[in-house]
Amino acid sequence: MTRFNLAISAGATVLTLATTAFAGPQYIDRTGYAASGYDVVAYFDLDQTPVGMDQPAAIPGRADITADYNGATFAFSTEANRDRFLANPAAFAPQYDGHCAYGVAQGSKVPANPNLWRVVDGKLYLNITPDVVDLWENDIPGNLTSSTANWVSLDPKPAARSRIPKFKSAAPN
Repeated sequence: MTRFNLAISAGATVLTLATTAFAGPQYIDRTGYAASGYDVVAYFDLDQTPVGMDQPAAIPGRADITADYNGATFAFSTEANRDRFLANPAAFAPQYDGHCAYGVAQGSKVPANPNLWRVVDGKLYLNITPDVVDLWENDIPGNLTSSTANWVSLDPKPAARSRIPKFKSAAPN
């Protein structure tokens, strides 16, 4: 699992830039919720699979358990998860304002599918399609370096408006 650890020499720069990964417009799809209404805290409690294998399905949030952060409404499956989020929202919100991590590494803001996820070094990253997950996971450290560098210029741009391909949301109700 050391594959996910960033080089110590770049640590200060990456840490500084990664903390700004929540500052721009959050990607919001037709559900009206960040992360398509999935519980962003629950990802951190799921058993993550090895690189190259499908992750467990994301946990849908509920419309009656929400919190606002970064100009968006996040939904949670439990009040305990909402409370964990409220204690430190930046620790749980997806990187790059919920946009596809590989897309950011390639220099674009594109939407992300909340069922295509990975937690790396305590941060949640989403991607758009299974093929993109393969590209992202082929070189996570290199892609993180690229996405962190690209985010500086992408952050002030508007959030993605396109739909997530072949994704049917389990919108909170």
